[in-house]
Amino acid sequence: MASPPRRIRVLIADDNRAVRRGLRLLLDNVPNIRVVAEVSNGLDAVTVALAEQIDVVLMDMQMPGLTGAEATREILRQHREVDPAREIAVLVMTSFALDGYVTEALDAGAIGYLLKSHDSDQLVDAIYSASRGEAVMSPRVVTPVLREFVRRGGSSSTRDQATLLSSAERRVVAALSSGVTSNEGIADYLHVSIHTVRSQLQSALKKTGLDDRTQLALWGVRNRLDTPAS
Repeated sequence: MASPPRRIRVLIADDNRAVRRGLRLLLDNVPNIRVVAEVSNGLDAVTVALAEQIDVVLMDMQMPGLTGAEATREILRQHREVDPAREIAVLVMTSFALDGYVTEALDAGAIGYLLKSHDSDQLVDAIYSASRGEAVMSPRVVTPVLREFVRRGGSSSTRDQATLLSSAERRVVAALSSGVTSNEGIADYLHVSIHTVRSQLQSALKKTGLDDRTQLALWGVRNRLDTPAS
């Protein structure tokens, strides 16, 4: 008999107790999701995320101790050092749709950005997606993200970085940047093995000096790798 799928271990990081309670009530009876802990500040978010082997962190942007972006960056940095074989995803769940917050969160390594007031109905699917390494974005913040792509894409030195990658790595990054976010989807799209996709993504991350696949996808868009000509 096949063993049941492993439950996704979730940490809620928000300084508003009512918000934490509401998110827990929403998730407590969802199949294959387990809320392991709640924290009210960024420092505790880092500690608990690492100690409890969390799969997905729901991260507010404004918290005491460390901001959501700072906590995200620190969680991902320390996690790579202690357990690089296991993935952890940070999904921002906040009230703020400010352009600076969105790009700051994504630059820190967050895999997605949702708004409490508009995207609560997407949360469960977003957690499932984040646990698979797939990016999630609120429709309300797509415009500032695209605006930032255009602003950063103006540098020829940035575009020239695409030559760092082999042709095979560019194809994988191009698929990722075009919206094919899962390893399985990229493998099917390119007719290669999942092992090949994983290997080429890891190599591309190392060559570009980026921290995770979300940042790599954004990098690919800035370098025009998401266009058919790539």
